[in-house]
Amino acid sequence: MSHLSKFTVPDISRSSQPNTQRSIVLFVLALLAAGAIGLSAFGWRQSILFLIGSLFGISLYHASFGFASAYRRLFVHQEVEAIQAQVWMLLMATLLFAPILISGSAFGRDVTGAVAPVGLAGAIGAFLFGIGMQLGSGCACGTLYTIGGGSSMMVLTLLTFGIGAFWATLNDGIWAGLPKTSPLSLINLWGWLGVAVQVLVLLLIAYALWRWQQKNDRSFAPPTFTNSDSFNLRTLLYGPWSLVFGAIVLAVLNWLTLLIAGRPWGVTWGFTLWAAKIAQLLGWSPATSQFWSQGMGAKALSQSVFADVISVMNFGVVLGATLAAALAGKLWLKKPPSKQAVAAALAGGLMMGYGARLAFGCNVGAYFSGIASTSLHGWLWILFALLGTAIGVKLRPLFRLSN
Repeated sequence: MSHLSKFTVPDISRSSQPNTQRSIVLFVLALLAAGAIGLSAFGWRQSILFLIGSLFGISLYHASFGFASAYRRLFVHQEVEAIQAQVWMLLMATLLFAPILISGSAFGRDVTGAVAPVGLAGAIGAFLFGIGMQLGSGCACGTLYTIGGGSSMMVLTLLTFGIGAFWATLNDGIWAGLPKTSPLSLINLWGWLGVAVQVLVLLLIAYALWRWQQKNDRSFAPPTFTNSDSFNLRTLLYGPWSLVFGAIVLAVLNWLTLLIAGRPWGVTWGFTLWAAKIAQLLGWSPATSQFWSQGMGAKALSQSVFADVISVMNFGVVLGATLAAALAGKLWLKKPPSKQAVAAALAGGLMMGYGARLAFGCNVGAYFSGIASTSLHGWLWILFALLGTAIGVKLRPLFRLSN
């Protein structure tokens, strides 16, 4: 019988629940409600996107959906389960995105995908990001949801992530002259044929991963929809979720983001803007930077961070992860394991921030949303991020980080 047919919603007794931290749950729910109400001053979309961000946080936490850890397990232990989940996520998101991106609008509003140029700077940036996410023990969205789960070390990663991204905006001119194409996507090139090509490629990758795992692990079983024999309301609320179910939810949430925001999910820009605003408070003048003195940069600096879609969703991710951790009874402050780990977190965050700026996004904006938009820069990103990961896993032991 299919795992999908075992979805049940039984009555939940207290004895079946984990040791939920109820006071924290109520506090976070109050914050989410207050945030949604307050953000309505910036338009109803901000309120909805804030709540969608919280659902991203819940999903990432309950599914333990890590990108950096998935690549590390691939290189160190030849485990592909988490990579397979990412492939299914990309496949579903591609199919959900395609009709909207081909039409170019939703509900009378223009919609654009995460499409960017393919170039040398992007390859360098993705390579740096790949090294950085192994040293920082997390990616862009991973940094947010682990902070929500109580990680103090990830606060340091977030700090230098923002500094690195902001630093890269100040010397855009250094990289502007490197070879690059115009923004390219399979949808823009070939329409539905481009979508079919990408779907076929993703299916071939999924099949190759399945065959490889089957060959190397005789006990291997196909990916399951849940982590247990039955998926019920208790599992939905308190976790854990399977990687496959988490992948499905993330794809649907990114689709909803595309519909409501008019663009897919992104993370890095929020960090960049926060760093710029802090620098401005410390006396930095935006007039010294071409990027921040005109266009999008100048507009963002002149507005509240609560008017910025990506910032608002980032706040939601942190609160959603906090809620999920409290529901699971696992929210507590986690201290850095060592001084070397702190150094790695700082260096990794800096590399991720700088690299994400060069690569037109991180594992979310360039990889997830980029490939879902059939942008070729997303495929370039994952190729060079994996090359960087190969270096990063070799560097981790130098900082007493376990692989």
